[in-house]
Amino acid sequence: ILAYGQWLHVNITIYPFAFLISVGKSQITDPVAFTYVAKKKTGNIYELVITATLNKGWHIYSQNSDKNGSLPTKITFNPNPLVTITGKPKETGKLIKLYDKTMKANLLYYANNVSFTQTVTLKAAVKTNITGTINYMLCDDNKCLPPTKKTFDIAIQ
Repeated sequence: ILAYGQWLHVNITIYPFAFLISVGKSQITDPVAFTYVAKKKTGNIYELVITATLNKGWHIYSQNSDKNGSLPTKITFNPNPLVTITGKPKETGKLIKLYDKTMKANLLYYANNVSFTQTVTLKAAVKTNITGTINYMLCDDNKCLPPTKKTFDIAIQ
């Protein structure tokens, strides 16, 4: 049996380490990394490329995925008076198509990586930035993370 002073000493020494262990396990790392780049094509025409690289086992939904079964990725570009945006972003990657019987929906998603490419035209030969947001949801075989919204800022030189 420990005396009161000994018990107090043991608690002070052990509990801080237990707290660190529990905090360490509760932190969730983001299973996706995004890169943003502007590529000049010809004249004042550029391609804005947003690439999602996912950790193994995770996937991100296509912009064209059924809204009844998942949250489709949505990219929104903020207005810029110096830029004309043409169409919607084109997806490049290995598209996986799956019918989910539980949700009664067609799921379209990408594992590993996907690039979203948006064509834009500068109205004048100037430097500017395109800002916006990407809304997406990530899932693995066991769970889905809450929908996430990230902002971006792409320099056009």
